[in-house]
Amino acid sequence: MPGAYRVCLQTGDSGLDATAHYGNPDLLGHVYVGPYLIGQPRLSYVVVDALGVGGYVLGAEDTRAFEAWAEASWWPMLRGQYPATKGETPDDEIIALMHAPPVVPDGIVADYPAHLHIDLLPRLQGLGFGRALIERLVGVLRGSDSPGVHLGVGADNHNAIEFYRHLGFAHLQEGHSSHWMGMRLR
Repeated sequence: MPGAYRVCLQTGDSGLDATAHYGNPDLLGHVYVGPYLIGQPRLSYVVVDALGVGGYVLGAEDTRAFEAWAEASWWPMLRGQYPATKGETPDDEIIALMHAPPVVPDGIVADYPAHLHIDLLPRLQGLGFGRALIERLVGVLRGSDSPGVHLGVGADNHNAIEFYRHLGFAHLQEGHSSHWMGMRLR
């Protein structure tokens, strides 16, 4: 878990290192990594090299069931540790997500009920690990008869958008600062 949290922080600025942006280095991991490792361990895969954890793909087979699990079992603990604030620092913005987690639009979840998060440190990018991680997760989701998987990607993260397109993800919807992309699995 600590290695995956570190990867999340070091890729937390649209793929770039976000360490300098956060006073608490665990906040991003609490939101984007921890609930998957604890709540969906069967769909959590990491890449480890001689330097340690260098990347991961984390998924949920049923987004709505995962959101309900997190609301009952993950967020209450964090809300107790991190009370809501009215501040506007990056830490405050992540803490706000613990108190009001974003909800994926119904139209996306209806056709693409599974979702994933993937992050790789630069030392592992371009070596096939991203493709291998996504293919592994997609294979498990196909085996469970999931009809589709979606992901969110920062609108300004053009390299990631192109990578996902290359793997077969299609543009689904644009948000304020992100794009939703999806892949049909059957």
